[in-house]
Amino acid sequence: MLLLAIGSSIGSVLLLRWVDPWTSTFMMATRKDALLAGNFDYSNDYRWVDLERISPQAAIAVVAAEDQRFPFHPGFDFKSIREALRHNARRTRVRGASTISQQVAKNLFLWRGRSYLRKGLEAWFTVLIETTWPKRRILEVYLNIAEFGRGIHGVEAAAQRFFDKPAANLTPAQAATLAAVLPNPVRLRADAPSPYVRQRREQILGQMRALGGPAYLRRLD
Repeated sequence: MLLLAIGSSIGSVLLLRWVDPWTSTFMMATRKDALLAGNFDYSNDYRWVDLERISPQAAIAVVAAEDQRFPFHPGFDFKSIREALRHNARRTRVRGASTISQQVAKNLFLWRGRSYLRKGLEAWFTVLIETTWPKRRILEVYLNIAEFGRGIHGVEAAAQRFFDKPAANLTPAQAATLAAVLPNPVRLRADAPSPYVRQRREQILGQMRALGGPAYLRRLD
């Protein structure tokens, strides 16, 4: 049974290196929650686009906001983990240290919630993804499955919904606005940005410039 589970997980990850995911466990969970709440009209807005059809500004915005060492780490940013542990030991507000690779692993394959089992499986899938996928594929999948608003999954759906344009045409400010809501895309809104979101957008724009803009992601090639 264990060998079957291991083989199945490896096979699933290998398949999705080349096959675009048609859904994710996170999307299925949000759909189930809506149905259980009696919202039978609910549907996820999910529109896959290849990385070449996504503005480089959107790519560098999420890296600047979520995982600035993405081109270099092996799936786990141990420096950020150490910094988060030190921060959390002193503060009541907990800081996370999940990389883009870890977020792809948990959103694509795992259930919501916190447990040692889930964290262990997240680490397993992260290792598999980093071992078998190129970095560009990891970023491509992340940009397509990340939630940018209630039921709005992927940067193409978000760009069309909030800015009435394809993801390929996002400006730096629009891309940074989308990245600013990623910590809590249900509470934070890209179409009606709060003072916090606007402040976070300006911080992300500064970080994008400090990294060197989209040229920073040439390191993924």
